[in-house]
Amino acid sequence: MMIDALLDRFAAPIRAMPVRRRTWSWRLIRILLALLAGAGTAFAHPPFGILIGLLGYPLLMILSERSDTARGAFWMGWLAGFAYFFVGCWWVAEAFFVNPEQAWMAPFAASLLPAGLGLFWGTATALYRRFAPIGPVRVLLFAALFCIFEWLRGHVLTGFPWNPAGATWKAGGGMSQLASVVGVYGLSLVTVAATSAFGPLVGPGLKRDRLISAGLGALTLMSVGIFGAVRLAQSHLEFTDTVVRLVQADVKQETKWSPEAYRSIVDRYVTLTGQAAARTPNVVVWPEGALPASANDVFASTDAGAIAAALRPGQTLLMGLARGEPDLTAPEGARYYNSLFVLADEGGAGLRVAAVYDKHRLVPFGEYLPLGSLMTSIGLRSLVHMPSDFSAGPTPEPITVPGAPRAQILICYESLYPGFTPGAAGRPDWIVNASNDAWFGATSGPRQHLNLASYRAIETGLPIARATPTGISAMIDPWGRIVDGEKLEPGVMGVIDAPLPRPTGITPYGRFGDWPLAMMLMATLALSLWPLVLRSRMRSKQAAI
Repeated sequence: MMIDALLDRFAAPIRAMPVRRRTWSWRLIRILLALLAGAGTAFAHPPFGILIGLLGYPLLMILSERSDTARGAFWMGWLAGFAYFFVGCWWVAEAFFVNPEQAWMAPFAASLLPAGLGLFWGTATALYRRFAPIGPVRVLLFAALFCIFEWLRGHVLTGFPWNPAGATWKAGGGMSQLASVVGVYGLSLVTVAATSAFGPLVGPGLKRDRLISAGLGALTLMSVGIFGAVRLAQSHLEFTDTVVRLVQADVKQETKWSPEAYRSIVDRYVTLTGQAAARTPNVVVWPEGALPASANDVFASTDAGAIAAALRPGQTLLMGLARGEPDLTAPEGARYYNSLFVLADEGGAGLRVAAVYDKHRLVPFGEYLPLGSLMTSIGLRSLVHMPSDFSAGPTPEPITVPGAPRAQILICYESLYPGFTPGAAGRPDWIVNASNDAWFGATSGPRQHLNLASYRAIETGLPIARATPTGISAMIDPWGRIVDGEKLEPGVMGVIDAPLPRPTGITPYGRFGDWPLAMMLMATLALSLWPLVLRSRMRSKQAAI
């Protein structure tokens, strides 16, 4: 084929080199191609949207199977994973510039996180090379192994499910809608398998088989798009009688904790909360950690009265604040939680705490220090300026919100995790995602976080009200689309008054969770490994003869 001819022409000068120089040239080319594969797939994600980068998956498959050993394939996968997570997660370094004393840690954060996450990709490619599959069906084995380790990445040691392959597609578009059936991990399996099916075009094998593989990959992508287009065409967005106000005060993280800023921040939130509207909101949502003080201090001060005065009779305020609770069994004599308070206005009686949600899935090194005792003993706690850890709350469950339907609260990082919101029995009517993306400034992080959080709407068929201090705040419908296209971009102060959409019917993913994914993985593994079983049996028979 033409592709093979081009590769041969490119390789000819290298083959003419002396053996030692040729070896190092091939190694350098393989390293660069692995980095290109990882970076390409990362740039396919929003907000970049360079979808041709999805060809990084078949490129990684080819690099893995052409490695001499499983160890070589591991390094191909690790390099690709490092590039992928460096491009996708570089914004974590931004958080270390908030405190100038921690700025020196930014390069380490930007490189160590991708280095660790790349181990999942490396292990997947090493296993793929170990099985040494043949024929176009090997595409299924590559996709299955890759997605098994992507699932593990989202679960091992509490997981870090940032940018799974399925979230390449912009939430709310046609390609994203398959997540309503198989979840974002199932969509990852389909995405990797379909794009990797173009890999056999480059390499040995019958021309017919190679074309069939690429054709099936293209057909799969077309089928996903058609399914999504039909689902969106049949969507009928309806609204409840509940109006939700999302407050974005545009409070920068680096200026938040100065004593002089506190009064200004309270005034901003109070002013935006009491802002006049054509229709009085039933619920007002403030973001995670809205005020630079604990709930214990805020509720004991005159600020509680100012906040209550900003609310209209019957309104409910959802406010994100840290809180402390006495506990003699804790090292400091108290436990601290990252919480969201449901505050009901009772007129002259002030605010009543109707419910409290404590964040369940905490951010490692941000809200707690893994292996805390060991890390403290070696001095790491003082380096990261974490005097104490937050405590994890119980497993998320829906809560009652006065004046509104039952809601599932997901604080910031929790919106990355599928399955935290009941999708069938006990299903709420909406999701509240109170987040603090101010740590990451005007980077790609907040935009990717919005995309990832929107997948929870597609999976569950529930609308999401998302509030952040600096953006991006939006009301998201049950199909993952921003209602009326209205959102508050980073650096904008304001409010969004949006009617709360009605949920769809129970989605297949909401009913069955990851069981369809498990069956898909078993089927792909069986289809891809069966030729290897037959080959092993033939060898055994030949040896017996």
